[in-house]
Order: sequence, then structure tokens, then C-alpha cells
Amino acid sequence: MISTVRRRPRRWRFEARNRPEVLFPLALYLLFTLIPFYWMLVFAFRPTGSNAILPTDLTLDHFRTVWTGLGFGIFFRNSLLVGVATLLVVSVFALSGGYALARYNFGGRKVFLLALLCTQFIPGAMMLIPLFEIFRQLHLVNNLWALVIAETTFQLPLSLILMSGFIRNIPIDLEEAAWVDGCSRFRGFLAIVLPLLRPALVAVGSFAFIGSWNNFLFALMFMSNQSKFTIPVGLSYTLGEFDVDFGALAAGGVVAAVPVVLVFAVVQRYLVTGLSAGAVKG
Repeated sequence: MISTVRRRPRRWRFEARNRPEVLFPLALYLLFTLIPFYWMLVFAFRPTGSNAILPTDLTLDHFRTVWTGLGFGIFFRNSLLVGVATLLVVSVFALSGGYALARYNFGGRKVFLLALLCTQFIPGAMMLIPLFEIFRQLHLVNNLWALVIAETTFQLPLSLILMSGFIRNIPIDLEEAAWVDGCSRFRGFLAIVLPLLRPALVAVGSFAFIGSWNNFLFALMFMSNQSKFTIPVGLSYTLGEFDVDFGALAAGGVVAAVPVVLVFAVVQRYLVTGLSAGAVKG
């Protein structure tokens, strides 16, 4: 008996090649995005007083000014400490909380998830005065831990939602097989679930790091000692009362952008996987 196999119809593929109505808007968007970066590099590397659009005489004087004269070395260290600490704290709490939300059914779980989602609509500026009063009573003003706590508070809800969505997509049968073999729940989590969470951890950690690295409002509000400033606050010191040092400002912008670009270059292959998996409801 000859069985006929029904072939699936070919799905229509959208090919962007040789389609000017697609390529032209994308080219305009790319040009609009890259021009500010180009001018930042031009101002950062061309000598003071030069108006060349394509500079040939390049200089590093502006970088020396911001790194030594304005203390960007200290600002860079502070931003790095806050970013790494926020990354670690958010990742640990998102991992444990996301597992609880994904694997345990408890009363008020959906309400709790809705409350987490609603917190994303609250502007950080609305919480500045309450947070400042809390940190003042805890003697954390002019302490970098105040920035870590504030950043964790605002970034943890979204991280919990993403992590719980990713863990929910991991079959519980894998853990149950480990339990049958004698593993405890914690050991089964470390052996089975945690290795599969690499894309989710990369997505959550990268957003936590970049969010704390770029934040200006909290650092400006909670830090009054210049030795505790982060890079976004340090950049504001290049703006004088009557003039602006565009070269130093652009050089500081390059210094601030390099770590973010490197992070995305390293983790971009995991980032899309982690975000798409965490957004799918299991």
C-alpha cells in the first residue's frame, strides 16, 4: 500500500532584498541613528577650535581632560561598582522570585504579578523624596549602596516577570526526573534548570547593568559628594555657566558609551532568546 504524504504548502517569505520600499526607510533610520554618534566621535577626537567635518588631525587631549582633570576615572569606577552590584542583586532575586512565581501556585499570585506590572508605570521622579527620606534615616545618603538599592527596586519587577516566564517554559518533567533520582528541589534546580537559564540571566543582567549605568536622576539626588558621582552626573560638569566644552562632553560620552556597546556586543546572541522566551506565556 502506497501512502501519499501531503506536502505542506510553502510559506511565503518576506525578502527585503531588492525591495526599495523596505530598504529606503531602514537606511534613513540607520542614518538618523548613526549621525549623532559620528558627531560625538568628531568632537571627541578633533582639536579645540577646529571646524573640520572630516578631521585629519586627531587628538586625545579631550580624553585626558575628562579622565584626569574632571575625575572621570573615579566616576567610571563608581558607575562600574553600582552596575555590577545591581546586576548581581537583581539576578539573584529575579532567579529565586521568578522560580517561585513559575513553579508554585499560591493565593494572590495573579494579583501580585499585576502589581509588579503596574509598578512599571510609576516614574522614578515620583519616588525621589520618599527614597531620600528613607536613605537619610538609614544613613545611606552619599553611599553607593543607595543607588544599588534604588536601581534594584525599580528594575526587579520587570526582571521577575521575564524570569518567571522563562522558567515556566522549562518542562517540570525534567525536575521531576531529577527528584526521582534522589535530588532535592534545590539540587535539581542547580543541575537542571539553572543551566537552561543562561539566556534569561543574560537578558535580566544586561538590562540591570545598563539601566544602572545610564541612570542620572538617582545619582544626582542621593550623591552630593563629588567622589561618589557616577558618569552621567560627571558629564553634567562639562556644562559651564556661560559656555560648553563640547570636546570634553563628547569624550565623556564616548567613555560612557563604550561599556554599553561592549555589553551588547557580547550578549546580543543571548539577549533576543532570553527576551522572547520570557515574554511567552507557558
